[in-house]
Amino acid sequence: MNTPLPDAPEPALAVPLDIACYIVRKLREFENMDLLVEREDPANPLEREDVDEVTEHEIEYSFDPVRQELASFIGDLPEDQKIDLVALMWLGRNGASPAEWPSIREEAAQAYNARTLDYILGSPLAGDFLEEGLSTLGYGCDGRRGEAP
Repeated sequence: MNTPLPDAPEPALAVPLDIACYIVRKLREFENMDLLVEREDPANPLEREDVDEVTEHEIEYSFDPVRQELASFIGDLPEDQKIDLVALMWLGRNGASPAEWPSIREEAAQAYNARTLDYILGSPLAGDFLEEGLSTLGYGCDGRRGEAP
């Protein structure tokens, strides 16, 4: 059940708040994995010129249990809920207003494709942007433990 904060507009969300908050928590856990891994070369792998190193990095993280859990969980969501996740990320990333939600969601629906899951999991700061998007619409994850719904 989506519970907006007091005095907030009530835009229709296809994704339930408990699911969105769980994904926020798991995305942050996945994003922080890179900080926990000690490497000989701490540079961002995307800044490396060696394509093999970038590919190795991608393969390494594709087997991460948190990423696999997220991929399975988000992959099982209905299309309209995945569209909401992308739209909420865009809303939070762009600092848009709640009034822009319908057009951002429509844009996300038009952009939806088979690579949407990879897009969500591959977006830096996805958890932060998703939570900011929820906040913009008057929803919050405060007080939630983010356990699997």
